[in-house]
Amino acid sequence: MASLPQDKLDALETRFQYVEAALSGGAGQDEFVKLSKEHAELAPIVGEITAYKKALKDRAEAEALLKSGDKEMAEMAEAEIRELDDRIEQLFQSIRVLLLPKDEADEKSVILEIRGGTGGDEAALFAGDLFRMYERYAASHGWKVTIMEESPGEVGGYREIIANVSGRGVYARMKFESGVHRVQRVPATEASGRIHTSAATVAVLPEVEDIDIDIKPEDIRIDTMRASGSGGQHVNTTDSAVRVTHIPSGIVVTSALKSQHQNRAQAMVVLRARLYEMQREERDSARSAERKGQVGSGDRSERIRTYNFPQGRVTDHRINLTLYKLDKVIAGEALDELIEALITETQAEQLAAMENAN
Repeated sequence: MASLPQDKLDALETRFQYVEAALSGGAGQDEFVKLSKEHAELAPIVGEITAYKKALKDRAEAEALLKSGDKEMAEMAEAEIRELDDRIEQLFQSIRVLLLPKDEADEKSVILEIRGGTGGDEAALFAGDLFRMYERYAASHGWKVTIMEESPGEVGGYREIIANVSGRGVYARMKFESGVHRVQRVPATEASGRIHTSAATVAVLPEVEDIDIDIKPEDIRIDTMRASGSGGQHVNTTDSAVRVTHIPSGIVVTSALKSQHQNRAQAMVVLRARLYEMQREERDSARSAERKGQVGSGDRSERIRTYNFPQGRVTDHRINLTLYKLDKVIAGEALDELIEALITETQAEQLAAMENAN
């Protein structure tokens, strides 16, 4: 059985005690905010370490009773040891997971991009279904969803939709949704009842601040253009749409809301997120073991999940998990079952990689 790094556990406890003392010692406002965040990060693992050490101490005391020669006490000690062994194993595994390296972007909000892929109108309708699934999922976690850019499909849904999902820890869960989502169902327009297969692509990018990534003014070109509308009185007749081109990378972002100023700011938010993700992918490609820890490559061209409506099932191909509750998944209610399984698989792979490295 693997062992826990005692030196690291002691260091975490010592740091936690220092942070607690500093917080109660009248730290300045900026320092207080910084220390409060560190306290919140340390508290879960230090709590588990404290419980683990107590369980080991209780077991040692029970062992002593077992050898005391008192038959009744020995029987009680045997029962207690069995319970403590289960508790110690549970705490041991919990601490190992909590010691795993954290993804620096996990606590960030995200830019969610969904695009209809192969399948025409049906792909656009499916993209709409996925967006509503994430809207409901976000609501269940207390996150806020704000549409940034949308291009409706001819018969409903979206050819493309970009939204900001804001809240604490959004990226930690939503990052597993990046990739190609495939749907198999009978379209409403299909008279013969034939099942069609179509797809939509999902990209989940961590939202970043100016300090996270530096964009030089000379590296971008900003063009204004006339926004296209749906016809009639809804046509936007002002030159308010903005297209931002990042010259070094070739990334192009467009935004066509009502205000040119708003469009420019929003396009820069999306550009920063895409550049940040590009840098992360470049870095992670040099860390293949760490990249595998995200269950699949995270490549948006990789098929990750199939939603089969006739059979009422959802299959995540990365971990070969099938749930026969498609209605609850597409409603956002059971999506966490898939995400939790992906997180567990990720942690198992990271733990295996960490043990192999030791």
